[in-house]
Amino acid sequence: MPRASRQRSGTSPGLKVAVGALAALLVGALFVPRGGDDDRAVRPSAAAENGDLADASAGPSAVTPEAQAEIDRVVTQGLTSARGLSARSPLASLAASQVRCADFEGQRYCLHSGWTTASPSDVVADVSAEASRAAARRTADQVTTGDRDLASTLRATAALAPSARAAADRAELTAAARSVAKVWLLRNQIQGIPLPEGFLSRHPEVTVPTDPAAPAAKATASPSATPSAGAAPVVKTNKDYPRGSWILDARKVAEQAVTYYCGPTSMQMIAWNWSGTRKSQNHWADQLGTTSSGSAITDMVRVTNAVTGWDRPAYAGPYIVLDIKDFTYRQWMLLNMRHIVDYKAPLIFHPILLKEFYPYLDDNASGHFQVGRGYNKRGAKANLVSYFEPWNQQRFDPSEPYIARVQNRSAYKSYRANLAHFQHNIGV
Repeated sequence: MPRASRQRSGTSPGLKVAVGALAALLVGALFVPRGGDDDRAVRPSAAAENGDLADASAGPSAVTPEAQAEIDRVVTQGLTSARGLSARSPLASLAASQVRCADFEGQRYCLHSGWTTASPSDVVADVSAEASRAAARRTADQVTTGDRDLASTLRATAALAPSARAAADRAELTAAARSVAKVWLLRNQIQGIPLPEGFLSRHPEVTVPTDPAAPAAKATASPSATPSAGAAPVVKTNKDYPRGSWILDARKVAEQAVTYYCGPTSMQMIAWNWSGTRKSQNHWADQLGTTSSGSAITDMVRVTNAVTGWDRPAYAGPYIVLDIKDFTYRQWMLLNMRHIVDYKAPLIFHPILLKEFYPYLDDNASGHFQVGRGYNKRGAKANLVSYFEPWNQQRFDPSEPYIARVQNRSAYKSYRANLAHFQHNIGV
């Protein structure tokens, strides 16, 4: 079993390192995000019944006065609720203070967690419980591959100066507000949730292909779109996608050089496949604010938006942290197919590494990051998803089996692994 914490050169573990990394991130935090399946139709809202929005995508949303007021409210609430708390306060108190939620046009975003349909109290309860479990696990001999545990995140955030903590919250909430159109479109296209009235008029950043034969050509969706008389709705189901599709160069992969570097290594592969330039894992660790406790999924999404073009409207639009707890397996597959075929952009998987889901593991491990890059619908056989796997246990324990970088594994087990992570969220 590999040791759970191999340090970067020049980096010491602990709260001081975590605080320094979080504070350093504030400098650049405020950015403008540039088989046998059930094929019943997922119906979009009435405004999309002419089929236009089945292929729609969204660029960055404007921060409206209403959104700004909500950001201000949540930031101010944090300054008040954190009074008297410190990095040594009980984890339950830190979770209640730091994991606060904003409502942007009817969609809920919770700090440190992402977009979710769970109630704020449920999110706080989940974070508090997991933070306590994470603190207990640090005393056990568990393999940690680099998904930052919440106990470390909460304590490091609590140790920041109030102004720095408020700036970090404001940056995260502003990025969330700028992605609200993307969230609504995904809820509509994947889960069939109707778009709110006036959505298109409020969001001119929503675009659709002007010619179905030329998906790269896009135009702004008409705010007055209505169903064509007698026209059947054009919606996407699993049958609308090819049997299999893959993106990214399978030669532009790497294994993590440090046990807690799954985040930097996944980011390395994502950026390398965008720019063609390979930067070091230490470089990406600095960009992500990685410590010996690992990297956070909110930072994975932040850096993907900041340094690649995968967030452009012609690709995935602004990447978001999306809770998939209420996704069915078929919706999970549809989300993967949409990302690969329509967006031609990678997904950031966020599973927990357990042997029941990943047979190549010698030991159960922690939360983890992988790079989703393809799928294969195999008819009577189980569907597969393709992903880049940064973890190679043999590097840290030569007695354990080698794990290849390019994996094609059960789509259902991948879904279960991402759902089994207590945050049950991914980057899309």
